[in-house]
Amino acid sequence: MPPDNYHIKLTKLHWKSTLRLSLLMGFLLFFSACNKKQTATSDNYSDAFKTVYNNTNKFYDAKKNDAGTHYLDSAFKKISDPWPNDLFRFYALNFIYHHKLPHHIKQELAYADSMLAAAQKTTDQKQYVANYAEAYFAKGDAYFDAKQYSNAYRCFYEGYFLGRNHLDNALIAEYTYRMGMIMFRQSHFKLAANYFKDSYRQSLAYHDDFRAFYQRQELLDDIGESYDANGNIDSATVYYTKALAYINQNTNRFKSLANMLDVARAVVYGNQGKILLDKGQYEQAKALLKESIFINLKKFNDNYNAELVEINLGQLYLDTHDDRLFIALMNDMHDQLAIVKNESAETDWNRLMSDYYTRKADFANGIVYYKNYSSLKDSLNQLANSLKETDVTQQLANYDKQYQIETLKDDNNIQLVYLYVAVICVSMAVTIIFLVYRNWGRSKRDVSAVSALNRQIILQKTNLEKTLNELKQSSQEKDRILRTVVHDLRNPIGGIVSLTNSMLEDEYTDDQKQLISLVNGTSFNSLELINEILEATNSSIGKLNKELVEINSLVNNSVEILSFKAAEKDQKIIIELLKKPQKILISRERIWRVIGNLISNAIKFSPNGTTILVKVTKDEYAVKISVADQGIGIPDDIKDHIFNIFTDAKRAGTAGEKSFGLGLSICQQIIENHMGKIWFESDMKKGTTFHISLPAA
Repeated sequence: MPPDNYHIKLTKLHWKSTLRLSLLMGFLLFFSACNKKQTATSDNYSDAFKTVYNNTNKFYDAKKNDAGTHYLDSAFKKISDPWPNDLFRFYALNFIYHHKLPHHIKQELAYADSMLAAAQKTTDQKQYVANYAEAYFAKGDAYFDAKQYSNAYRCFYEGYFLGRNHLDNALIAEYTYRMGMIMFRQSHFKLAANYFKDSYRQSLAYHDDFRAFYQRQELLDDIGESYDANGNIDSATVYYTKALAYINQNTNRFKSLANMLDVARAVVYGNQGKILLDKGQYEQAKALLKESIFINLKKFNDNYNAELVEINLGQLYLDTHDDRLFIALMNDMHDQLAIVKNESAETDWNRLMSDYYTRKADFANGIVYYKNYSSLKDSLNQLANSLKETDVTQQLANYDKQYQIETLKDDNNIQLVYLYVAVICVSMAVTIIFLVYRNWGRSKRDVSAVSALNRQIILQKTNLEKTLNELKQSSQEKDRILRTVVHDLRNPIGGIVSLTNSMLEDEYTDDQKQLISLVNGTSFNSLELINEILEATNSSIGKLNKELVEINSLVNNSVEILSFKAAEKDQKIIIELLKKPQKILISRERIWRVIGNLISNAIKFSPNGTTILVKVTKDEYAVKISVADQGIGIPDDIKDHIFNIFTDAKRAGTAGEKSFGLGLSICQQIIENHMGKIWFESDMKKGTTFHISLPAA
């Protein structure tokens, strides 16, 4: 297959997954609304709203969404005193209605903002968290529709942050599901598969109803599509088979929703048929593709997916030279595309027609269709490239750092209050001691010389203790002042970085841009140094939120993220994981930071084109992680100092990368707070290997 055709197929998969996300999100929320067992009897809704709910669901069950939403709006106005959750669910249903319609982005954003406002009024803590997270996810979806990707990622992270802090896997599953879709559309297919797998495991926290079942089967199919797009055909086949088996296992549970199960099967059939087509197994592929099309071309089914599958069937007819069936299918698709708009399918339709007429030596018609194909392909490429321009991983890391800074700010304020209280108490104590001492001195003027000598000794002891306390407080004050100064410097320097970033986008002369770029680089390096000092002097670094973490997944995730950075220096990261999954009790974020720091150092201090080995081993008592490079090694005269805070043992990377000498000190603190051990072996000719040992769970 030519490269352009393959690219269009990936674009088709992007839009297919996006549409399925929209349809599934809408259906799941509508189904959740009409689930009598969960909501109609819930104390979270007023009796008046339950009636409106049930009547609205009758419209939705009949596929009359416009009429149902119109009834919902008019009936809700008649409820004199709606409960907070009534209001929230009213806005949520309206949001989903507009989310499914094209060009309704302003309405989506308005209803998402209304959901956030309504969530603030929720009194039950668990419901408050669930509503707030759902509202943030909704606003992120709206921003995503508006192609404001940075705002979308920020809202997704807000919802994830709530779920993470409240250990709510159901909320985290919604976040990882979205991240999987984003990674898929950015062509990071292996990362997408990992996100979908995480979402599937987290979805086990859902209430075991149709909503949970439907999303799980779709996640299995999404994992297969991710592997398929990545070229891992065998893995894709395994997950398509799992998805189909999971659907069939639950057929008897959801007999009343048999049509939705048929739609899900049809999607899997289409994907399986595509794999068989690529393998040249035409008869088996034809049977699956035709079955998928037959189901999803029905009214109210997934017509969009059916058109994408018809493209694959058309390719099959073209490959097998069945011109009669090919032309009949293309004519049918032409009529369908006039009703159900599908730019991806229309693009490939023109490609197939161009290939057909070119094969028939009718070059005039072939060129006409090829021009249409090329124009539509450029439009799809432009949409895909606009999404790929954003680095979602970096943005999410920035949001996480912002939350850490806010937390530090709150801690500093609390410590300042404690300091003021301590100063007041000390002042009162000194005043009382002074008054007692003065009165005691006046009443004992005639005491003997021995008593006077004793008083002098006691006074000297008191002064010595006071001096020691003052020295201790002075040391603490020095640390506090250091953190305060560094923190206060961060905002103006961060402002300089943001301002110069903005200025670099404007039009200036080359000399001016060079000066602005110099200011920007210097400010960015200063900001990085400030961030490392804040982390190094953070007195609460030992406060860990530990959880059972699967170490293979954590290490693999770290390598995946940093592989792009290694690729910039033409380096290769090899990973050797445990043969079986192993969970250990750690702080996921802190250990992820240590692994990332060690891999980043290996990249920084290794020449271009070298190999980095990341290896996980275990014994009876510990899990060990090693990061070995082929870099410049560590000289003997600085080996004893590299774990020291503010060490002078710092060097530039092989490509001139900046080094502040704080990272390994932070890593040592984190590992020691986990009751673990970190050490290294280094040879100036062979490179350096860092080892981490953590207690096994």
